[in-house]
Amino acid sequence: MTASPLPPAVVETVRIGDRDFPRVRLISGVPPLEPLARLSGHGGRALILAKRDDLTGLGLGGNKVRKLEFYSGKALATGCDTLIITGAVQSNYVRITAAAARKCGLDCHIQLEDRVAGMDENYRKNGNVLLDRLFGATLHYLPVGEDEAAADDHLDRIAGELTARGRKPFVIHLGAGSEPRGALGYVLAAQEILDQAAALDRRISQVVVPSGSGQTHGGLLTGLRLAGSSLPVTGICVRRDQAAQTARIRQITANLCDLIGRPGLVTEDDIQITDAFLGPGYGKNTPETWATLFAAAQDEGLLLDPVYTAKSLSGALAMAAQPETTGGGDVLWLHTGGTPALFGYRAAIEQALDKDITKQTGAGATA
Repeated sequence: MTASPLPPAVVETVRIGDRDFPRVRLISGVPPLEPLARLSGHGGRALILAKRDDLTGLGLGGNKVRKLEFYSGKALATGCDTLIITGAVQSNYVRITAAAARKCGLDCHIQLEDRVAGMDENYRKNGNVLLDRLFGATLHYLPVGEDEAAADDHLDRIAGELTARGRKPFVIHLGAGSEPRGALGYVLAAQEILDQAAALDRRISQVVVPSGSGQTHGGLLTGLRLAGSSLPVTGICVRRDQAAQTARIRQITANLCDLIGRPGLVTEDDIQITDAFLGPGYGKNTPETWATLFAAAQDEGLLLDPVYTAKSLSGALAMAAQPETTGGGDVLWLHTGGTPALFGYRAAIEQALDKDITKQTGAGATA
């Protein structure tokens, strides 16, 4: 499907660090900072403040909207007409890329990687995949799920085919060595969060984020240091183990600091990561992370996803229960969205719900 010849999005220039960057505003307002007062703040547990980046608006929202402001801005500023990206079958990133492309009058090609074994047809067609198609993206499939270099190489092949047909594609590579332009969105978000906490008269002592592709984690950490804040940021692994993710964040933050003209702004000691909530791997959960997903829904009316936020909120809850770590302050947890993926993970969620109900009742009841 070819994008309609409507007026192009407005590209503005924003200064970050010592450099200027093109940006297209895609976020609807300022996502709120909300206390999770039923899950935290009592019983010896510090209060958790949720930064609701699930409410960023575009295409059902999520953290990726902040990233696409800068990728879309660069694409339009350089005269490109197509966005290309890769991700897992139920990727929130590719869904938002498709939505951003349409908002900016661009075409979009999406590559879906088979990262999660043993999933059903619903996983492959519902949730984010349905939205990808609704946004009119062209879908490509890659049977390899854990080979980032191969995924990026295949993106370049798609781009080459489009170029040969006279198109001008903009490729969003997700490898750790690629330019972390999307992380600029979270460099800006850091000051937004600090301002919101000050307005609420809350003292944050810890920040918890999911750590996957790494640009959200690396961007927020870099943004806090750029703003003069020494707040510790803990990344909760969602795809790789601690050692691999630490190396990834080290590389991303170094590249990001160079990109904004502030080399060395983030130090080795700033990088804090745990894989205690990773479970069996990407898109797979433990009884603990399933329990967090259910508790958020049933105690706060808050929807999480099985890939990122169930794990990262589990980490935030564990940290909030450690007074020696929080020191009387609040825990800031970044809600990165992912709600559409719930519908792709229907079978896994129903199975976990059935087990949870059986455990609570001691009977064989089902949902």
